[in-house]
Amino acid sequence: MPLHIETPLIQSLPLGLAAGRDVWLKMEALQPPGSFKIRGVGAACEHHARAGKRRFVSSSGGNAGMAVAYAGRQLSIPVSVYVPETTTERAKALIRQEGADVIVHGAAWDEANAKALASLDEDSAFIHPFDDPLLWTGHATMIDEAVKAGLAFDAVVLSVGGGGLFAGVAEGLQRNGLGDVPILAVETEGTASLAASIEARQLVALQAVSGIATSLGARQVSQHAFELSQTRPVESVVVSDAEAAQACIRFLDDHRVLVEPACGAALAVAYAHANRLARFKRIVMIVCGGATTTVERLQAWQEF
Repeated sequence: MPLHIETPLIQSLPLGLAAGRDVWLKMEALQPPGSFKIRGVGAACEHHARAGKRRFVSSSGGNAGMAVAYAGRQLSIPVSVYVPETTTERAKALIRQEGADVIVHGAAWDEANAKALASLDEDSAFIHPFDDPLLWTGHATMIDEAVKAGLAFDAVVLSVGGGGLFAGVAEGLQRNGLGDVPILAVETEGTASLAASIEARQLVALQAVSGIATSLGARQVSQHAFELSQTRPVESVVVSDAEAAQACIRFLDDHRVLVEPACGAALAVAYAHANRLARFKRIVMIVCGGATTTVERLQAWQEF
């Protein structure tokens, strides 16, 4: 039995009216740990558990860390999550709530990740937050579910951080005979590492990441994600922090579901950039979720 649940695929009248198109939502925000991450993370953790590993180690102060902690609790395997000093107290509390150890190290994810890798031994499995084929194959199941539901669609809209969701959706489309369906890959202005690589026509790293969509804050996407952007139909979309924040607020009003700005970036395409959807008839938007958002933070974002 997989650790993720099959999430609803629902038509959104509010987003459809905003976009002037038929919009369907894959509601990954309803996964038990709060985001799509458990699909790939759960698959990876189950794989390593079958291989005899007795500890999971990850380096994420956000949704991936929460997914590893959740998977470890379900599989009765201890988990250590290494997070940078910038990780919020709420995120650390949510990871600990699942029974995982939280180790704070370094000013940024790269430093926490190096410390996590240094802690590994032969009994441990490292669960990468986004760059692992096991994750991509797990994330691809959301497309399997959409196809199984009988929905015909001609575009997928999703947010991009390190590229794990992007890679998984691309794999899911390919294995369902939909490799020619365009993916609209959405980032915020302060996190647009995929857009920078597409423009440079080579994999590049941002000098720094900034803004409120912290879950998208990878300075560089995976090599695989960049290669996908060069070999299949992909359209890069960059939105502002204000647009991502306002999308979260509107989505809460429209669908009674709280998501973080990393997810709001994708939703902002319908709310604020409907012209990017004009050539499509039916769009699937991945509501990727995010468990660290609060109503109080949403209210603060309204000032943007």
